[in-house]
Amino acid sequence: MTFEKQKDHVVTLFSPMEKTMPDVDNVARSASEKTVILAEERLGVTVDYITYTAEDYQDKTYDDITLDRARNNMDDLYLLNPDVIQILAQENKLMDLSGLDSAKNLRDVVKAANVVDGKLVAIPQEVVAYGLFINKDLFDQYHLELPDTPEEFLACCRVFKENGIETPVGANRWWLETFVLAQAYADLYNGGNTEAEIAALNSGEAKYSDYMRTGFEFLQEMIDCGYIDAQKAYMSEAIEGEGADFLAGKTPIVMAYWGAANTETAYGNPDFNMLVIGFPSSRGQMPVMPMTGIAVGIQAEHAEDAMKTLDIMTSDEALQIYTETNKVISPSKNVSVDCIPALKPLNDRINENIYVLGSNASMKLEQWGNTCIIVRKLLNGATVDECMAEFDRLQAESLEKQTDKIE
Repeated sequence: MTFEKQKDHVVTLFSPMEKTMPDVDNVARSASEKTVILAEERLGVTVDYITYTAEDYQDKTYDDITLDRARNNMDDLYLLNPDVIQILAQENKLMDLSGLDSAKNLRDVVKAANVVDGKLVAIPQEVVAYGLFINKDLFDQYHLELPDTPEEFLACCRVFKENGIETPVGANRWWLETFVLAQAYADLYNGGNTEAEIAALNSGEAKYSDYMRTGFEFLQEMIDCGYIDAQKAYMSEAIEGEGADFLAGKTPIVMAYWGAANTETAYGNPDFNMLVIGFPSSRGQMPVMPMTGIAVGIQAEHAEDAMKTLDIMTSDEALQIYTETNKVISPSKNVSVDCIPALKPLNDRINENIYVLGSNASMKLEQWGNTCIIVRKLLNGATVDECMAEFDRLQAESLEKQTDKIE
């Protein structure tokens, strides 16, 4: 049933707007808009977009702006990154979405990432998986096998460097934590003892820094050997900083999210054979999966309409449209789509249930954002020991908050 739109049925959605390239379709944006249109037609609402994208590293980040807007109840719906989901949920700024029909169809991995204190606080339209984007032609040119372990990865970088490739790995200020998380939690998520290990971290019996150290030492070695340009990475926006060199065949390796392989605004149309593989770890190539999500503000002005809108946008019907348009992993266990050949290596690992969660709401210390920030300290000259001390400080702070809650 379709209703005529009424001006008083307006829902505001705050989201990032990807920087556009002339004459190139933004497929990711189109996919989301198709689900919005479906909700508008079904409910008779109008969804108004409010968007923000930082121009450079000196601007406030999208996360900074989102936190401010959500804390001040400025919008109804918010597309949130994993660290912001956890912060706002702990501040009780987000509605519980577990009663929505669409919530019943979610994969377990989505619930694990976005349930905070028993409440489902955000639902994504895709499961974001990060991997290494590889110029396979360059690997073949130098007779290199695709790396499985950190040692094999460093060996590949050494060969590239010896053959005149100045910076083998293109990096930006956001995504180097994927290397760290893959190495830190390969065993935790794939060793059969996940709940017990997370419980030990939450109680302080185990230290996050003990998990993280190897990954930070790996990044420091990459910096010391010149395999990444720390100064450039510290200031570069995602894809903008390294994308041109990768597409030009000057940089053989970059890191990005699944959808970047499909869209011409990112890496969807390279002039070489591209493959997307997992990050090096003790258990082989490891996808890293942080969880974004759309949330409803706890005091949203149009809360009822916002909840209904989100329910349709994340319904199996809408997610089928989204998934087919964007060729991504659906959060619904009932929706799937064939991936492009470049993504098959990453997809095979995910289908084998081999992955690391980049964000997990059951961990009391938020992972994705904190690790990203501490990696940036490393890029800016902090030592590995100083970075580990920062994890210890954050863990102590988290434990203190838990104690205060109990009291």
